[in-house]
Amino acid sequence: MVDVKGKWALVTGGTRGIGRLVSLFLAERGCNLIIQGRSEAHAAKVKEEIEKFGVECVTVEAELSELETVQKMLEKIDRLGIDVDIIMNNAGMQVAYRTEYMKTPAMDYMTSFLINTISPMMICYHFIPKMIERGFGRIVNTTSGIALEPEQAGYSASKAALDKVTVDIGSKLQGTDVLINLTDPGWCRTDLGGPNAPNAPESALPGVVVGAFVDDGKSGRIFGAGLFHDMSLEEAVAAAEKMNSPY
Repeated sequence: MVDVKGKWALVTGGTRGIGRLVSLFLAERGCNLIIQGRSEAHAAKVKEEIEKFGVECVTVEAELSELETVQKMLEKIDRLGIDVDIIMNNAGMQVAYRTEYMKTPAMDYMTSFLINTISPMMICYHFIPKMIERGFGRIVNTTSGIALEPEQAGYSASKAALDKVTVDIGSKLQGTDVLINLTDPGWCRTDLGGPNAPNAPESALPGVVVGAFVDDGKSGRIFGAGLFHDMSLEEAVAAAEKMNSPY
C-alpha cells in the first residue's frame, strides 16, 4: 500500500462535500494538499482544517467550465514548484434534470463535457508526463453509476466519456508506476446528489480514495465506494488490488 506521507495531492472540488472529506482523509495520513475551488476564498476554511494535521496546503482557483482558468491553475502549480504525486479529480456537475428529455438542449452536453470530461483530462495530460519522468503517480477520476436516465443525458454521457478515456490512457501506462483508475462514490447527499440521496457523503470513504493507495501496477478499474463500505483503508486497498484491470 502506498504511503502518502510527504506526497502532494491535487484535489479538485476539494472545498466541500466528498472532495473536502477526501482532502481531510489524505491530510490525516500526512499528505500535502492542493485544493481547487471556484475561488481561493472558498478554500480558506478547508485549508485551515487541513493544516491542523501538520501538513502543507495551498489553494488554487479555476472554473472548470472555462478552460483558460484551468490552464492558469496548472501554470500556478508549476510556478510553485510542486511535484503533484496524486490527482483526485473529484469536481463535477449535474447541470439539469430534464423531465422532457427529448427537449434536452445542446448546452447540457457542452457544459457537462467541459466540467466532467475535458477539464479533468487536461489536468491528467498536464501531469502524467511529469509523473512518468519521476517514476510515480496515482490518478483517480470520479465517475457515476447512473444509467438508463435520459433525463440526465449530458451528465451521464460526460461521465461515460471520462470512463472511456481513463481506461484507454491507462492501457498506455502499463509497466510504469503511474496508475489511473476511476471511482464511483454512489448517490450521496451532496450539493450534486441533493438532499434525497440515500447515502451520507462519509459512506464514500474509504472507497473513493483507494485508487490513491493501490500499489499493484494496474490501471483502468472502477472502484465503486459501496464495495468497500465499513472496511478499513488497509482492507479496502487489499480488496481493490484483487480487482483485475480490463487489459
